[in-house]
Amino acid sequence: MPASPCGTGCRTAPVATAGALRVVVRCVLIALLLLVFPLLLAGRVLPAPGRRAAARLGARGLLAALGIGLDRRVGRPADAGVGTLVVANHVSWTDILVLAACFPCRFVARADLVDWPVLGLLARIVKVIPIARDRLRTLPDTVDEVKDALRGGATVVVFPEGTTWCGTAYGRFRPALFQAAVDTGATVRPVGIAYREQTGAPSTATAFVGAEGIGESMSRILRLRGVRAEVVTVADLDAIGGDRRDLARRAERSVRGAGDVTAVPPLRVVARPVPAVGVDRVAAPHGEALRAG
Repeated sequence: MPASPCGTGCRTAPVATAGALRVVVRCVLIALLLLVFPLLLAGRVLPAPGRRAAARLGARGLLAALGIGLDRRVGRPADAGVGTLVVANHVSWTDILVLAACFPCRFVARADLVDWPVLGLLARIVKVIPIARDRLRTLPDTVDEVKDALRGGATVVVFPEGTTWCGTAYGRFRPALFQAAVDTGATVRPVGIAYREQTGAPSTATAFVGAEGIGESMSRILRLRGVRAEVVTVADLDAIGGDRRDLARRAERSVRGAGDVTAVPPLRVVARPVPAVGVDRVAAPHGEALRAG
């Protein structure tokens, strides 16, 4: 089971917090979005390109409703008949909204995500590929499903660390899902995610770590103000004829360089801001509850 030593002590206190009225408005906006966008995405109300655009717009809207801005430096996924495997570091459940707001994609995510509030709806809309980390015998089936999606030209996002970290520390990239890119010849696109205060200072305020539950985390993030997510894409990796372990190591090095909030300066020119859109635990050696996301 992937485990992170990060806990609630890793989270920095936010520089600014939202008042009660702002939090109420955010909750109302989230409720409206959750009512409207599933109707647009259901059935054949919109053609496929329209559904993809609506899903992206919905993710942006939810980010804005949560009070999280977005700065992005993201290239277009490769268009060569085979999809793109996007590999990213994992800080919070908000990472899913952040990346869904940047490009149309599917996610490999924990199997119980569909039961979560808010994210569960988005998970069903984007057709997540479930992974049961406590049942490793099912892992080859997950890899096969990722292969099928890549062969169909999809962009599939995976978080190879297997759990959330605070954003100033990282976990090792597990190599298993990289096999899907090796077998299909898909492009591997490393993406770094970092969160910053309005001042540009690194922030770990959104980190979903320790013993915190999803409801508690959502309630806390709703009260944040001025936090922005940075998404930085680095050079693509060619998986053809490669080895999944070497590919995982190279991708990890790339993502650490792109997503390390202590190393990456704030985006200046190329960023285009978007206006303010059961947990398994294992015992750590020091007795703290760790999240095996």
